[in-house]
Amino acid sequence: MWVVFALLSAIFAALTSILAKIGIDGVNSNLATAIRTVVVVILAWGMVFLTHTLSGLTEISRKSWIFLILSGIATGASWLCYYRALQMGDASKVVPIDKLSVVITLVLAFVFLHEQFTAKSLAGCVLIGAGTLLMVL
Repeated sequence: MWVVFALLSAIFAALTSILAKIGIDGVNSNLATAIRTVVVVILAWGMVFLTHTLSGLTEISRKSWIFLILSGIATGASWLCYYRALQMGDASKVVPIDKLSVVITLVLAFVFLHEQFTAKSLAGCVLIGAGTLLMVL
């Protein structure tokens, strides 16, 4: 089932890029990011209420709070940079560079989460890197 959600995530991420590139025309990138963030906040809290999971709020550990907050800061920084890059460059060039996050995530998962880094992972990283270079040069 996780594969279905991962594929849906990829589809929505692709739509995000195209819709954002169209919508950001003539709009300050920081303002556009703020508008997008408000929509995301409304949707996320809507799902919490719809699924009746608000009670789990009090069960979140201090460690989880810290890392969720840090993740939120990283997300905000990523979105601000992404929208600025989209405003300045072509979506067809910005998106492949943004997707280098896959390579960076694999390396960070190996270093910090001690996940397995195999020859297949290495080959994938090299191919993603090479593909990115081909698309942006």
